[in-house]
Amino acid sequence: MPIRAADLLAAAYSDADRTIDLRRRLHRHPEIGLHLPRTQATVLEAFEDLPVEVRTGRTTTSVVGVLRGARPGPTYLLRADMDALPVHEDTGLPFASEVPGAMHACGHDTHVAMLLGAARLLAERRDELTGQVLFMVQPGEEGFHGARFMLEEGLLHAVPEAPVAGAFALHVSSNFASGTVQVRPGPMMAAADQWKVTVRGRGGHASMPWNAADPVPVGAEIVLALQALVTRRVDVFDPAVVTCAHVEAGSTSNVIPDTCFLEGTIRTLSPERRAEVVGAVERVATHVAAAHGLTVDFEHFEGYPVTVNDARVAAQVAEVAAELLGPDASVPMAAPLMGAEDFSYVLQRVPGVMAFLGACPPGADPGTAAPNHSNLVVFDEEPLPAGVALYAAMALRNLAA
Repeated sequence: MPIRAADLLAAAYSDADRTIDLRRRLHRHPEIGLHLPRTQATVLEAFEDLPVEVRTGRTTTSVVGVLRGARPGPTYLLRADMDALPVHEDTGLPFASEVPGAMHACGHDTHVAMLLGAARLLAERRDELTGQVLFMVQPGEEGFHGARFMLEEGLLHAVPEAPVAGAFALHVSSNFASGTVQVRPGPMMAAADQWKVTVRGRGGHASMPWNAADPVPVGAEIVLALQALVTRRVDVFDPAVVTCAHVEAGSTSNVIPDTCFLEGTIRTLSPERRAEVVGAVERVATHVAAAHGLTVDFEHFEGYPVTVNDARVAAQVAEVAAELLGPDASVPMAAPLMGAEDFSYVLQRVPGVMAFLGACPPGADPGTAAPNHSNLVVFDEEPLPAGVALYAAMALRNLAA
């Protein structure tokens, strides 16, 4: 069914002031984690005047909304995340965060504003819908597994007679040209795991290292050996990124400590590579330490799985983006990003896609603009109505009569 792209886009831009105002209200008052009472209240307020059945989470401050079309049919899920990051904002924006140490540095405020804008467009077009639109507004994406909590509470069966058949999510990026939609089939974002290594030695006086068992040079050797692991053991066409981001040992200049602590992340794009690299990190740490007569404690914390886009839906997103915004705005992504996303949990269960909406600020170079998660990141608000229209268009395309 044609989605009347020009009409949909015009409607989204006519409502742009409301979308941007909501985004700025959320930006001023960021909240972190799984419990976001002020943000949830703002979302519920935005749903009040719409014919949307709303329920809230039992274990988190999630919000689920159901918009029923004119005729029964499948259920299509649209998702936005709403949590912020523990980052102190230094952008100087007039609507900058008013909460010290918290910032919407990943654009989740824009995601919520776009999704709620799409809810308004779709509510006005209920007669065109055969089925239901399920609005998933989740907390805790930034490492708290918020999507998993919502799935455990029955998200995909919010409409019992018509479980979710497909899903779509949109994510802004300051490092893509403003107004472009970037998508690819298959792996879109990486799995992310955390590891910790404690090298156990024997402390002593810095003047007599032969009477101690110094864990510090062993820890340093492990860090370097992990880099060789990646460059010499991992296929470049099924990549891995191993980062040691935290090293801690000792308390003063003349005492050899008992332990050296290391921790970091592992990012991979396939389940097979993920398991292989986790095992390899433990093996390298264990055997490097053993070569020096020391031992290690190794801990692995499983993070989000690989975000895998359905090929058919990815092609659909590219097509719809081209219809809405023009062919030059629909850009195939050449390679996945090694960041991680908990929308991956949804995509493990239903065919769907996460796409990126470019929001590089005016006058900036996408290659050098402050990136997502930076204390200086600024997102261009001009393409937000395009995101509103894209959310709505994906639901209309999939729930056409």
